Order: sequence, then structure tokens, then C-alpha cells
Amino acid sequence: MTEDVVISTRDLTRHFRVGGGFLGGPARVVRAVDGVTLDIRARETFALVGESGCGKTTLGRVMLRLQEPTSGTVAYRGTDLTGLDEGAMNALRKKLQIVFQDPYASLNPRMRVGEILAEPLRSHGFGSSAEIRERSAELLEMVGLRRQYLRNYPHQFSGGQRQRIGIARALANGPDFVVCDESVSALDVSIQAQVLNLLADLQDQLKLTYLFITHDLAVVRQFADRVGVMFLGQLVEVGRTEELFAAPLHPYTMLLMEAVPRPDPHQRGRDRPILTGEIPSPMNLPPGCRFHTRCPFARDICRVEDPALQERGGRTVACHFPLNG
Repeated sequence: MTEDVVISTRDLTRHFRVGGGFLGGPARVVRAVDGVTLDIRARETFALVGESGCGKTTLGRVMLRLQEPTSGTVAYRGTDLTGLDEGAMNALRKKLQIVFQDPYASLNPRMRVGEILAEPLRSHGFGSSAEIRERSAELLEMVGLRRQYLRNYPHQFSGGQRQRIGIARALANGPDFVVCDESVSALDVSIQAQVLNLLADLQDQLKLTYLFITHDLAVVRQFADRVGVMFLGQLVEVGRTEELFAAPLHPYTMLLMEAVPRPDPHQRGRDRPILTGEIPSPMNLPPGCRFHTRCPFARDICRVEDPALQERGGRTVACHFPLNG
């Protein structure tokens, strides 16, 4: 593993057992994350995209060990997180943080902003009460809010301001790697742009590395350095943003992009491939390629053999018949 890799996973899985037990019936397994191998490099924004239920959020949480992996490994700067005991993992948590999707639900409504920001500082022994108050005020100013807001409650802020507070909380102890889990999807478009600009500025100032989980490809194109496309718990394509948008290799990637509305009226009327059909159940996966039931290019081999990720021109793709290749 190269020195500039912050987070790496190897054959990472997260499976959930459903059913069985008291209620009877056979137990079934949901393969939320199923064999993901990935390196995220220092100071990059790596976007993770895919339809709802594809495993994006679960993968982000397993990377932080907010959920335990079923098998495989997660490493932070070469340290295997899956082998750490609770004490060692808690010591590392200040370097590994998350900004949640919902700015309304992620802040305790009974706590003042100062208390919300002080909590992670105290838990990691930041310093005296005076030092914690000053650090909390600095964090607010860092995200574009006044230090006087420390005495306010979350309900006194707009959605965009609450998300800024959530970002400040994530940055409290000087993290290195931050998971942004749909962190702008609940905001108005104009506010989204402001928060994205803030995240970009903070990345430059603090040398942060982001895992940016989203379903919004327009945001990805603007914000991400590299993109990973997930389908039913697996990565099907990984590449640099501009290359992936210019010439997607996987049919699923292409169909996701074709589903994005186009502002150009001349392009709107053109026939475009459409992503059709229901996503197969993660408890009852089809044989072969998991996408073959929805793929307009599927052939016989796709129905029986699951394609492995393979390198192609600096990108990786899991497809028997890559596009543009």
C-alpha cells in the first residue's frame, strides 16, 4: 500500500441475517457490502454513488467501524482497524469522522450549540473548560457562523446552518478522514452550493480526505476527484471523475448518467437508454452479474459468471463487455 493512502479496504463484507429465530421461517442473509476492495488517497474527495439500497451508507459506516464488518479488513494509514480493541479504536476515532445526512435529526435539540461542540472535545481530553469553550467558538467561525451562536439551540437555525454545525462537530478533534453521508441532499440547491464550497475550503485548509456518499451525479461532477459506482453491495466501476463522465465503462454507470435531466432542450428530445426494472433483492441475488436482469447489453455469460473487477486504462470495471473499451 502506498504512503498516500488514508483508508483502504480489502474484500470487505457486511452481511445481515434476517428472519429465523423466534418468528420461525428460514434465516436469510442481506449482502449489504459484498467484497469491496478500495483505496482512498490523501486529500482527495472520493464519491460513492448508486441507487438507494446499493450499500453506500453501510460501506461508509463499516469504514469507520460504526458497524462491524462480517469479513475482510479496513485499514487507516496502514493500521488494521478491524483488529483493534475498543480502547485503541476510540483513540483513533478523532481522526475518523462523519457528517450525517439530516441536519435536523443529527443534533440534540435539548443541547446548546456550545454543548454539542464541547462533547467530542471532552471525550478526547482536549483541555480545560476555557480551552474547550474557545475551541468551540473557533469551530463555529471556521464554518462561517458567529461565536455568539454557542448559546443557541438547534431549532433556532436554518437547515444550512445546522449542517454547518454538524460539520464543525465532525472537525472538533482535527480529523484526517471524513465521511460525508448525503450531507447536502436535504438542503435547497442554493444552500447546497454554499455548503459544498465550505467543504472544499475546509479540505484545502485542513488537508482533509473525504468519502462523499451521494446519489446526485451533478454534485459529484462538480465536487469529486474520483468516483466509485456501487450496485447491490459491489463496486462495479472506479475512476477519475472527468474520465468516468466522459466515457463510462459499465452499463450501470452509463444508465445512471443517462437518467440525469439535461438542461439543453436539443438533447432532451433525443432517445436515450433508460434504466428499467426493479433492483434484485439483496437477499435473493441473481446468478452471474448482479446487473444482468436490468442490462440492455447482457449476454449468456453475464447470466452465469460474476465478472471480477479488472483494470482498464487507469480505471477498474466489473463487466464482461465494458463500454467505450
